[in-house]
Amino acid sequence: MDISDERLALTQKLHALTIDYWHDVDTNWGRNAPEYYTPDGLFIGTAASYAGREKIRAFYKWREDRGARTVVHSVHNFQAFPEGPDKARCHWFLMLYAADGVPVLPTHPPIQIAYMTDHLVRDPQQGWLLTSRKFECWFEGGTPATNPNLDDE
Repeated sequence: MDISDERLALTQKLHALTIDYWHDVDTNWGRNAPEYYTPDGLFIGTAASYAGREKIRAFYKWREDRGARTVVHSVHNFQAFPEGPDKARCHWFLMLYAADGVPVLPTHPPIQIAYMTDHLVRDPQQGWLLTSRKFECWFEGGTPATNPNLDDE
């Protein structure tokens, strides 16, 4: 199967964007994560979902405020597909390693492996933005993920 130059370039660009997102989450508490979404973007988790940048910001703030947590979101098998000149869909696997506390922590298998689906649009000023990011859990175990229901607040 031949991959077009357009798809290859899109895959590289959106893969890099995804890695930058998770690097911010893993090393900066996700303080910049809401800016990767459109203003009404959806973060669709396995136990809770958040609509809009402010809800996404509230999730990452809640996560930071609960205390020390070491986390690595590892991106694998990334695919991007153009869906028009300014739209794209991506599928990839997320391996989540996480535990409360500061490094160095004991090593364990990932606490979650999720099949991810992203939908993005290209904004003329801001570049590619997520309209939705959906987690579909395929494997889970060990340490629980952080999933507050912010609608209860």
